Amino acid sequence: MFKGGAFRCPAADALKTRGYRTADPAPRRRERLEHFALGPFMAACDARSRPLGSPPRPRTAPPHDGLRTWSDHGVEVYEAAFPADPERPLAEVPEPWTYRYRPSGPDPRNAGEYRFTVWGRCLASADGANRELRLPVHRLNQEPPPDGFTAAVALVLAEGTPGPPPEHVRIVEFALFDGRTRELFAGTRAQALARYREHGPDALAAVLDGREYRPGPACGGCSYLPVCPALRAAPGLLGVEARNRPRRTWSVTNGRSYRACPARDHMRRLHLPLADSVEREVTAERGRALHAYLADRHGHGSPRPCTVEVPEDWVPDGFDLPGHERTLGALLLRRHAAVCPLRCVGDGTDVRTEPRVVRHDTAADVVVIAAPDLLYRDGDSWVWRETKTSATDRRSSRPLLERYPQLALAVVLIARGDLGGTPSRARVELEVLRPGGADLEIIDPFAPANRDAAESVLRTMVADWHGDDRYEAVPGRSCERCEVARWCSASPVTGAAA
Repeated sequence: MFKGGAFRCPAADALKTRGYRTADPAPRRRERLEHFALGPFMAACDARSRPLGSPPRPRTAPPHDGLRTWSDHGVEVYEAAFPADPERPLAEVPEPWTYRYRPSGPDPRNAGEYRFTVWGRCLASADGANRELRLPVHRLNQEPPPDGFTAAVALVLAEGTPGPPPEHVRIVEFALFDGRTRELFAGTRAQALARYREHGPDALAAVLDGREYRPGPACGGCSYLPVCPALRAAPGLLGVEARNRPRRTWSVTNGRSYRACPARDHMRRLHLPLADSVEREVTAERGRALHAYLADRHGHGSPRPCTVEVPEDWVPDGFDLPGHERTLGALLLRRHAAVCPLRCVGDGTDVRTEPRVVRHDTAADVVVIAAPDLLYRDGDSWVWRETKTSATDRRSSRPLLERYPQLALAVVLIARGDLGGTPSRARVELEVLRPGGADLEIIDPFAPANRDAAESVLRTMVADWHGDDRYEAVPGRSCERCEVARWCSASPVTGAAA
């Protein structure tokens, strides 16, 4: 929880830390497969190194084939990254450390006790003088975790029980993908306590006193969802209904992955490392770079329509494009000026750049997540704009809603009135930037034919996935461009996910 991040819900974390529970009238069905990507890895490490007499970690659900492959890989990498050190022998401890603090006087939160726990591979020397926590991650992020997170972990290692107080503590991240490690803290017990005094209290307050409800991926497993004031219900949105199914999250991106191969969607949801050669392919990178540039241009300051004046260094930080793609991208951005939606808006309150639109389809018990490229207000009506790029001027004959299912979701949401505003000018727009110019397609969500087609697209994408518990692989031509093929034993394709 101390790591925070856009995918957590501060209000839910605060409620959970305080021990609040909701009365659930009927227990929800659990998934048949393990959905915690690090669970099987931790269980395998426990089985190999659990001290005699210590209780086993609770059993996990059966892993998917891809998760099993990933976990086996992670165990091998972990053992190679941390070989036995005879000069500094450490052994796994029977249970993680827990820090407890009881206020001696009145507490501003009326707390009787504060309790922190840590998760990871917990090791200590035989005499207890040295403690080490190894934090498994898929890959090391470019930036280290927040200072408040490291400070809280340091406090638990320095003061936690069971065991005598240590003299020295160390916190290290390690990546299961490639074995890279990053030391977050190493010092004496006194230094660990000083680190917490410097960074911990503010971080603790942020966790305990969070008030922001942030609908999104965390809603899938949230026990407070039935009473959440921020998540809007949209019964029947996806056009499927089934009882006694696990609650899940769904997006059009998930739908596309599942349609290509159920195993691909499942492994992507587990956040298994992706093959950069596929995920960061130059055409896809160019599209993401253009979206990032437009999002920054549309989302800051007073809204001013884009012009054909595109800076030579337009590529945002973090994107590596070759020269010809930079040139093509600048041309496409100049084409955008002719159809820039900011010509229609009055002020900044009329623009939402890449907002998160989240609805709970209560009939299917699915949390639907969408991120339009832009929502803007034309008068009192909301317009949903999606922007695509193409290196050619060729057009496809496939129906728009089938080619771009996010448009189908937009049509249904607007037709149902889920975005608010008046319906008079509400519409869905598709902007396709091409070398020869910009195409702007306008879809009327209130036309019966469009709504029927959109509902059909969503039902088709969701129906099989909604009833699937196995996510079996479907080998075929798509394996050649599958970003998680490395972890799939059914795939004929092999290669590094580097």
